[in-house]
Amino acid sequence: MAITAQTVKQLREMTGAGMMDCKTALAETGGDLEAAVDWLRKKGLAKAAKKSGRAASEGLVAVAAADDGAKAVLVEVNSETDFVARNDVFQGMVRDIAAAALQTDGSVEAVRAAAYPGADKPIEEHIAEMVGQIGENMTLRRAAAVSVDEGAVAAYVHSPTVEGAGKIGVLVGLKSSGDKAKLADLGRKIAMHVAATRPLAATVEDLDPAELEREKSVLADQARASGKPEEIIEKMVEGRLRKFYEESVLLEQIFVIDNETKVGKVIANAEKEVGAPVAFAGYARLELGEGVEKSDDED
Repeated sequence: MAITAQTVKQLREMTGAGMMDCKTALAETGGDLEAAVDWLRKKGLAKAAKKSGRAASEGLVAVAAADDGAKAVLVEVNSETDFVARNDVFQGMVRDIAAAALQTDGSVEAVRAAAYPGADKPIEEHIAEMVGQIGENMTLRRAAAVSVDEGAVAAYVHSPTVEGAGKIGVLVGLKSSGDKAKLADLGRKIAMHVAATRPLAATVEDLDPAELEREKSVLADQARASGKPEEIIEKMVEGRLRKFYEESVLLEQIFVIDNETKVGKVIANAEKEVGAPVAFAGYARLELGEGVEKSDDED
């Protein structure tokens, strides 16, 4: 696989490693970005593994919430240029799609098939017509929903481009029979935390097994480089895994608002004020262009 200047640049952005180290890592791993990140980490040349998907597409992430506060949805609609993303017609379409998504289970397939508001046609067909009208490719790429039988689902857009839509959208659900307004306020604060910290999962049990095994492998190789015996290495890996959980698992993370309490404990501590037990029901986070790789001719 040819190693391009764009690939080297992307690896540098992902790891903070030097240009020559990035070139060497890519050469050693056949141009595989994720493997190159691991190679750099094992050599102690990268602080942490980051997802390879820096924002490569334009468009908007929009949120919509049910009137009763028990359900909310996110949709990501991509365009080719930021110019179109700032277009009033495009922005209105994305918010209409989010509103229609509230009537679905939140899957991309269901949203595409849902009726576009005020039109006798599915959303997928409406987007295709808009492509012809605006003259630029557009697509509904991702969607997500969070709901609770009882409680509140908070929806948050970080630095909105227009009301209800921007580049990062987050949903947080809390189950409780307590004060809904206080639940919603807590949920919004946790959603702000999620926007900032990009957790990989809500709990340790929810972590992708492949992601966890990959992390264990990297940590073990890092520990072996110290020359310590295997029994010590095992304990070193256990300690570093705890640190990984605190960085990557939502309920284990330190709440960014007070910078001292784990998110799980923040939820537990809120029960007195809310007036009833509170359980975490789930979250969703969509960041524009996440997971999409730019072609070599893009900046």
